[in-house]
Amino acid sequence: MPDIDAFLAPFRITDGSKFRLSKHDPRDTNGFDISKAAAKAKLDEGISHMREMQEKLFAQNEWSILLIFQAMDAAGKDGAIKHVMSGINPQGCQVHPFKAPSDEELDHDFLWRTTCRLPERGRIGIFNRSYYEEVLVVRVHPEILARQRLPTRLVTGSIWDERLKDIRLFEDYLSRNGTKVLKFFLNVSKEEQKKRLIARIDDPSKNWKFDVKDVDERQHWDAYMQAYEAAIRATATEQAPWYVVPADDKWFTRVTVMAAIISEMRKLDLAFPLVSAATREKLAGIRKALDND
Repeated sequence: MPDIDAFLAPFRITDGSKFRLSKHDPRDTNGFDISKAAAKAKLDEGISHMREMQEKLFAQNEWSILLIFQAMDAAGKDGAIKHVMSGINPQGCQVHPFKAPSDEELDHDFLWRTTCRLPERGRIGIFNRSYYEEVLVVRVHPEILARQRLPTRLVTGSIWDERLKDIRLFEDYLSRNGTKVLKFFLNVSKEEQKKRLIARIDDPSKNWKFDVKDVDERQHWDAYMQAYEAAIRATATEQAPWYVVPADDKWFTRVTVMAAIISEMRKLDLAFPLVSAATREKLAGIRKALDND
């Protein structure tokens, strides 16, 4: 793989003002041709780096990392999480999938249910879907908004811009408090999604993955693309970048997600804590006592 930051540059969005989703090809590999075997080798290599950095993250206990995965159905979120995070210590990693909100969650503000699941210092938190659903699926299906029990006068034509502003400010707040936020939009094409949905029907071992609602949502594809573009344009920052990852090739997607996490973790200057001279002297005494035991 070429220089990691140069490789990631076309996919990393930190200023959404000029972002256009139509300019991002779900089949693009940035000139990087990778086979399944080569991808697995890169993943193994990357997992080794991530394991070392995770140990430092945990020991240092200053930063936390929040990875947010958003995508259309069958884009490969579960597979990316499974393969990229497969080799790290599960004690330092928490995965939270967010589905339709419960009655309790609807009785709170839209950020409440995800705020309760933010990672502690020293840990990596993974959101499989997130608070962005409130400006994606709810925007595409405004009837859902009617079930959120908001005061009528607050539901205006500006509500989506207001929620996006709230999200951007929330992520700024997290960044200022030591949580590194990384957001991944797995950009799958409508054609590739169709192939994967059909595969779930044709392969008995994948039938359990199929949900007829996924087909229904395809009818709103253009509306979803507009909602994703608006969300990325409004919330892409240097502190909380979006990675718009081509997702038609699952293995390329996984390698790219891995590369992005490694690149961003390297910027945190993670290191094992240094102990004081007094502590080292005490440890030397304990070691001597153990030797004589």
